[in-house]
Amino acid sequence: MAPLDDLLPELARDLHSVTASGILPSQELRALCDQGAIRAQRPWEEAQFQPASLDLRLGPVGHRVRASILPGRGARVMNKMAPHVITAVDLTRPAVLERNCVYLIPLLESLELPAPLWGVANPRSTTGRLDIFTRLVADGAEEFDRVPAGYRGPLYVEVVPRTFPAVVREGTRLNQIRFIEGQAQTEDEHLSRLGADEPLVYLDADTPGEAKISGGLLVSINLRETGGSPVVGYRARTNAPAIDLDLAGAYDTREFWDRVEANDAGTLILNPGDFYILASRERVRVPPGHAAEMVAFDPTLGEFRIHYAGFFDPGFGYGAGDVRGTPAVLEVRAHDVPFLMEHGQVVGRLVYSRLKAVPDKVYGVDIGSSYQFQTLALSKQFRRA
Repeated sequence: MAPLDDLLPELARDLHSVTASGILPSQELRALCDQGAIRAQRPWEEAQFQPASLDLRLGPVGHRVRASILPGRGARVMNKMAPHVITAVDLTRPAVLERNCVYLIPLLESLELPAPLWGVANPRSTTGRLDIFTRLVADGAEEFDRVPAGYRGPLYVEVVPRTFPAVVREGTRLNQIRFIEGQAQTEDEHLSRLGADEPLVYLDADTPGEAKISGGLLVSINLRETGGSPVVGYRARTNAPAIDLDLAGAYDTREFWDRVEANDAGTLILNPGDFYILASRERVRVPPGHAAEMVAFDPTLGEFRIHYAGFFDPGFGYGAGDVRGTPAVLEVRAHDVPFLMEHGQVVGRLVYSRLKAVPDKVYGVDIGSSYQFQTLALSKQFRRA
């Protein structure tokens, strides 16, 4: 096969003419799709294009497999998977993915990347809030959720529902990918300058807060009453029914979640194996020229994982400059031992990255974003109280 630079000289010339590094914004994602660097077996849907990422869609057939599979250098996913398939799953109609079972599903999208570009994937916000563990897999991959520069080939997603059985079908969007040229992550010095220009943190709708920066923006937990509500979180119920991921506002919260209410001490003991939805004390902001990612597991902060869907789009908590921060909703699971959390305890780091350009749309209600004005929000499948 001829190199993409030969097949698509206009795309190659445009990419090479840009010297700035960073994450590609939405308008450049569309250009990659239009010119064949990102391909799809079905027509593109406008809803796939996020401010700095592209939603990926499940293909028509999935595979339940015995274990998680990483192909390794020079190996193809389908060849590595074949001896370990338990059963095929027809996704041309709604299908249930069972709890704690591993599924490997080819995606409708594939890549013919020009050499400067590489990719990073993560679950969508709704996927993480339902405790569905997903990871992108590519041929020859030696790590999950990473696509090397110049990759040409198919994409797959590994799916493991942890708490609720999940109803999916061809076209369901569980994960997303962003494309990067060069390096995008900002150093603390740059983040401090960014915070000096405009607040990155608000304590409430009117009060800017101090941006505590150390390896990223430090984020703490809220375990106090907010807005007159004693509810500070939700703990998932076991043996709940299946959830159709393509529905919105369809389910009664009480059938799937127990409320976690504030106590006088402002504490919460996480039970190993339980899944919690909690919120940050800070209302964070991501200016349009940047994106951010929550570090999911940091052993220096405690034996727990705080985020599955860690990508924050440009404009989150910011909009067009008119949104004064949005709490980060955290998907929390303790590891092997009970863990005591206290109000205001630092639980994570939000690492900011540069975009190559400001996207032609930013996160917010104007593009149908579900969580711009969230306080403590479950996924969109549940009816709002």
